[in-house]
Amino acid sequence: MLKRLLLVLLLLGAVLGGVFGWKFHQMRQAALAGGPPPPPVVAVTEVRQDTWQSYLSAVGSLAAVAGVAVTSEVAGKVGSIHFESGQEVKAGQLLLDLDADADRAELDGLLAAQRLAQVKFSRQASLLAKNSAAQADYDEAKAVLDAAAAAVHAKLAVVEKKQIRAPFGGRLGIRQVDLGQYLAPGSAIVALQALNPIYADFALPERDLVALQVGQPVVVTVQPYAGERFPGRITAIEPGVERGTRSVAVRAVLQNPEQRLRPGMFAEVQVLLDEGRPVLTLPRGAVTYAPYGDSVFTVEPREGGPTVQRRQVETGEVREGRVAVRSGLSAGQRVVSAGQVKLRNGMTVVIDDKPAPDERGQAQ
Repeated sequence: MLKRLLLVLLLLGAVLGGVFGWKFHQMRQAALAGGPPPPPVVAVTEVRQDTWQSYLSAVGSLAAVAGVAVTSEVAGKVGSIHFESGQEVKAGQLLLDLDADADRAELDGLLAAQRLAQVKFSRQASLLAKNSAAQADYDEAKAVLDAAAAAVHAKLAVVEKKQIRAPFGGRLGIRQVDLGQYLAPGSAIVALQALNPIYADFALPERDLVALQVGQPVVVTVQPYAGERFPGRITAIEPGVERGTRSVAVRAVLQNPEQRLRPGMFAEVQVLLDEGRPVLTLPRGAVTYAPYGDSVFTVEPREGGPTVQRRQVETGEVREGRVAVRSGLSAGQRVVSAGQVKLRNGMTVVIDDKPAPDERGQAQ
């Protein structure tokens, strides 16, 4: 029984060994017949020397040059409304009338009293010139005339205050009153903000104070208009440093003719410095990032065709799809910009005539 089992095992091993041997022979013959795999095709770019503008980065908020809530100084009922929500207005433009019929009636009475006081004063002045009136009567008539004139001016001021006008030019907000509504003194009518120009308020650490000056150019970006840059200039620097944060407050002004920038927007600010600095740059896709360090594949000319060699580099700031190379490369050196995954040191490659996809359409 044991002999039969051993014989079966020997026969089974011989059959399996023959099958695997035949398959290995076929695979080897196929590899020899097909030859080595073709070299990979890669896109190549050159290390470029650029001049990047130096700047200080900060975050802040946009603020209106002038912004108020238009209110009523006196009490009264809304008689007429002369504006619409969101309207553009000029300085001094009439916005709202409060009912002033009673005040105008009182004004008419005061004007009549002023005219009477003027007649009495003129009569006393004429008599005094002829020595027919006492100086005391003349002084009393003068005082009555002055009091009547003051009462007229006071009532005129009340009537004028019942005409609510725009204190400056700008854009109105949402109307907060209705026709016939009674307004108490200080009641809000509508918000008014001047949007052109507009302020950008931000703060920088105290160490950057020596690099700041009035008139210095800035560039502002906001989230609603991603990628768009709004230029401006510093107009004011806080003279003191805030104790809690050890930062200095800065204000810049930006032209806003289309009123696309609005107060309260979050702003990223770059304060441009005078000097530009030379940097070596590469497309961001040319760099392989790894925990142990960043690297690129450089292209080396050889007799049998160009080969690649991995090289460690130190990278820095990234701007508009290009990364600064601090060390490891020199200007004009060629590196692989696409296809790095399939490469290893010393491998021969075929260079594609077209640039990498993320470089197409960009000036090289």
